[in-house]
Amino acid sequence: MKKSFCLLIASLLLSSTLLHAKGENEVEVDICIYGGTSAGIIAGYTAAKYGKSVIVVESGSTLGGLTTGGLGATDIGNKYAITGLARNFYRRIGAHYSKLEQWTFEPHVAMKVFQQYIDEVQLDIRTEKQLSKVLTEKGRIKQIVLQSPASSDKLTVKAKVFIDCSYEGDLMAKSGVSYTVGRESNATYGETYNGVQLLDIHQFADGIDPYVKRGKPESGLLWGISQESVQVNGSADNKVQAYNFRLTLTKDKNNKIGFTKPDNYDPNQFELLLRVIENEKWPSIHSKLRTEKLADGSLVRYHTGGFLIKNMPNGKTDFNNFGAFSTDMIGANYDYPEADYEKRREIYKKHENYTKGLLYFLSHEPRVPEHLRKEMGEWGFCKDEFLKTSGFSDQLYIREARRMVGRTVMTQKHCEGESVVQDGIGMAAYQMDSHNCQRIVVNGMVKNEGDVQVEVGQPYPISYAAITPKKQECENLLVPVCLSASHIAFGSIRMEPVFMVLSQSAAVAAVHAIDAMKSVQEIDVSKLQLELNKNPLADGALPELLIDNADLSPVDIIGDWTSANYGYGKDRLISGRQNVSASVKFRPNIGKRKQGFEIFTYIANDDQLADTLHYTVFDGAKMHSRQIQPKEIIRLGDSSGEWVSLGTYTLIGNESPYVQISATEGKHVVADAILFKKVN
Repeated sequence: MKKSFCLLIASLLLSSTLLHAKGENEVEVDICIYGGTSAGIIAGYTAAKYGKSVIVVESGSTLGGLTTGGLGATDIGNKYAITGLARNFYRRIGAHYSKLEQWTFEPHVAMKVFQQYIDEVQLDIRTEKQLSKVLTEKGRIKQIVLQSPASSDKLTVKAKVFIDCSYEGDLMAKSGVSYTVGRESNATYGETYNGVQLLDIHQFADGIDPYVKRGKPESGLLWGISQESVQVNGSADNKVQAYNFRLTLTKDKNNKIGFTKPDNYDPNQFELLLRVIENEKWPSIHSKLRTEKLADGSLVRYHTGGFLIKNMPNGKTDFNNFGAFSTDMIGANYDYPEADYEKRREIYKKHENYTKGLLYFLSHEPRVPEHLRKEMGEWGFCKDEFLKTSGFSDQLYIREARRMVGRTVMTQKHCEGESVVQDGIGMAAYQMDSHNCQRIVVNGMVKNEGDVQVEVGQPYPISYAAITPKKQECENLLVPVCLSASHIAFGSIRMEPVFMVLSQSAAVAAVHAIDAMKSVQEIDVSKLQLELNKNPLADGALPELLIDNADLSPVDIIGDWTSANYGYGKDRLISGRQNVSASVKFRPNIGKRKQGFEIFTYIANDDQLADTLHYTVFDGAKMHSRQIQPKEIIRLGDSSGEWVSLGTYTLIGNESPYVQISATEGKHVVADAILFKKVN
């Protein structure tokens, strides 16, 4: 047995050596995934769990995309929308921090969790493999050829189904699939927030001079200001919302790497920032809402400070763009979506130098007010993050690049619930969000253009037809990241957890297409939806029981409760305060079996909560009382709410167990979601 195994290994190694000598390796699998992003890893794991041979190829050297690249304060919108392995990812992150779930985390912890997925299925991942050719035949991708940037080595991959999980959509584009770059006009899909949008969001105050010498247009424009004039509101263009880096910084002196002067440092890039600081009289680099009384007695509210700083565990923070002038390098990315790898690297380096220059400028430039220099100087990169790049993120935030034009285009109408798809294979819930696209002169003043932030209300489904091309263009390709959506709808969908949800759906769809010997467009979507619901972790385990207050059949609402936004699901219930007999019962359907569960209640952040929340757990035989003091809930980093354990119980199914939340006179009590997590 051992001898045969050794001979087999020797044969494989010899074969590999001969192929390498030819300058080309060949791999044939069921499913090929292009892009080692968070979506790519989840798609690969899913396909492998379903017994398919799979390979993940990544053009760069790192895995996990933005989830491991500094976006530690997860943009969600509503946790209810995040299902399946995406939810499991944040559960695994929680396990690292000894919690049920954790949505703000250190980058190296995210990589540790992704490595768990990779190791569990021995996922074949090849990094530094740049896409060179895509060979198609009769509307199907037959094979792709990848080039190693540091050598002449090539890798040819043949597969039955391909999934493009890259942020750029290179595989999609080279496959001949229709796509777009930039902003459609409002008229294209009957929208109101697409195209050119000159709004007062992350905007310069009136009166900030754009010229090198104030008041003298002949002196030229300050760095970063375009000579273009603003176009008609809602009109189309090919401009792309700004990119930046999500920075993991710390004040911990034992873990801090101070800011140093970067390559090609150019302080002229930040002259406009000095005028912003002067105009807004920044009290801090941290974004803050200020109220100012004008001469006529009216009040004006505005934000100052240049960074949105969100806390993460272990004294680290996620620094993001904020305000008129910040980490977004507006206008520097227009060529990126269609650029080759060398050009993209140049654009990446410009963003890196700009970002490092901004941090150095604010912490060292004598013209920056002393209190701001001192504050910025307290921060630094983390010694224990991004070890290969001295603490600086190795992932540029590609907020938007190419977008497929597929069988269904997700639009503002879907985001706002005006149109609802029936073939949903995942949900989105974040606001329609576009960062600024250009910096221009309007009426002699500098202005940003393109920033839109509009709430979507409730989580909404994303169409399966939006991740599949038109059948005549390609029958064996799925695109869960650069999916088919208008610019403004993509701004709501483009969140890392949603990409993970859609990539799991894409992988299961690929399995169905292979098993049924059909195109990805021809599979039975109702069967796909059923499979995703009954097998959310792709391992055959029964789904957990999660009951939201909006799930009417297993929820009994007694007394005076009102609905309010910003809970776990679509909303939350707030007690009527004066009705002490008011209560909400959550009844799990566990059939007739006797089963152990750890029970959790979701408690959204709310400054008006009662000092003590009262719960009753009926296990089918006896009552158990449980009290929770909200002030004692431990939060690691910024959080919109937390799951809190009510304890572990053995529930007797045929005796109708339940969890009851009771109101308290004169106090603010919230009934939201209850989770029943099976225990052995």
